[in-house]
Amino acid sequence: SGSEFEAIASQLVEKVNANEDGVVYYDLFKQDETTYVFLEKYKDQEAQDAHGKTDYFRELGAQMGPFMAGAPEIKVLQSV
Repeated sequence: SGSEFEAIASQLVEKVNANEDGVVYYDLFKQDETTYVFLEKYKDQEAQDAHGKTDYFRELGAQMGPFMAGAPEIKVLQSV
């Protein structure tokens, strides 16, 4: 359910913000009943790469998997 996904995803948001100095912004938003969006901003590519290698990202990402319809859609945006 959405609340179960939110509980896992919220743990990820908390751990990322507490442990990753290279993260400028990391939060979860709900678009509708079944669509969630992580908004992420990193100081540089190295910080973004390090994020995906953390133990908690791998562990919690695996826990979120069963709630997802497939691979996440990733959009890379440029600051203006």
